[in-house]
Amino acid sequence: MEKPDQPLIKMLLKKMKLNHKTDVVDSCFTNIRLSTGQRKRLALVTAILQDKPIYIFDEWAADQDMEFRNFYYETLLKELRNAGKTVIAVSHDDRYYHVADRIIKMDYGQFVS
Repeated sequence: MEKPDQPLIKMLLKKMKLNHKTDVVDSCFTNIRLSTGQRKRLALVTAILQDKPIYIFDEWAADQDMEFRNFYYETLLKELRNAGKTVIAVSHDDRYYHVADRIIKMDYGQFVS
């Protein structure tokens, strides 16, 4: 990371409930010995910090616990959209299809709708 935005980093780490696990010092995370779910959330923090116009998440929430799965779909994706970002979220979890602006279904690699 270049020129880290410390307040943004701290806010994102808190949202992902990682603020007690790691921090950023000299543009590096202080701890990366985290559980698989925590590492995945830390990778998401890193992606958001890059502030790209388009985000592609392929089954990001699949192995997250219910709390973070719900946060991802119901809060984070909406926040990114409200910030003017384009988000492509691949999911098999039809419980959250309602958050999508558009749904594209595939079957065996072919678009079906």
